[in-house]
Amino acid sequence: MQLDLNINRYEYEYRFNQEKQMIDEIQQDADTRMGKSIEALKNALRKLRTGRAHTSLLDHVTVDYYGTETALNQVATVSVADARMLTVTPWEKNMVQMVEKAIMTSDLGLNPATSGTVIRVPLPALTEERRRDMTKVVRAEGEHAKVAIRNIRRDANSDFKELLKEKDITEDEERQAEAAMQKLTDKRIAEVDVLLEAKEKDLMEL
Repeated sequence: MQLDLNINRYEYEYRFNQEKQMIDEIQQDADTRMGKSIEALKNALRKLRTGRAHTSLLDHVTVDYYGTETALNQVATVSVADARMLTVTPWEKNMVQMVEKAIMTSDLGLNPATSGTVIRVPLPALTEERRRDMTKVVRAEGEHAKVAIRNIRRDANSDFKELLKEKDITEDEERQAEAAMQKLTDKRIAEVDVLLEAKEKDLMEL
């Protein structure tokens, strides 16, 4: 009798651990995918120029470094000179012209000017109309990220339902898993809102 109890207890613990592992894997995968959506939003927002100087503005600019497309911040030091000016100092003198060209031909609409080995990048002030247009773009990017996050939640919940259908988890476990997924979704949506608020604030600064 004692042996049977021990076996039943072992089987219960084994099943419980298996169920928990399956749920954890789905939640971890969803969290990773949501994190990638947040990173994609950050990258999209970095490319939107505000009237204020940020070193991150040039993060996506690449330079032909001896035949290899390389991030600008891997071949030069980018600094904020003032609210309307960035300075870029290539680490190698022979890279100055290539770095200047990379900035000029980027999608940022900037006109760098070189003085010796230092490249100055002035940031023209945005017009009121341009600010409004860019605010719409920011909000659209944010909504795109939120939709992606909600779709990931939907996929995870579908996986939980499939586990329930196969009797791999109980109804209580499915409800708890979905509740945890909603909590994670709310957290990630809040991160999106923080990013949007910060970008819109930058856009509105004169």
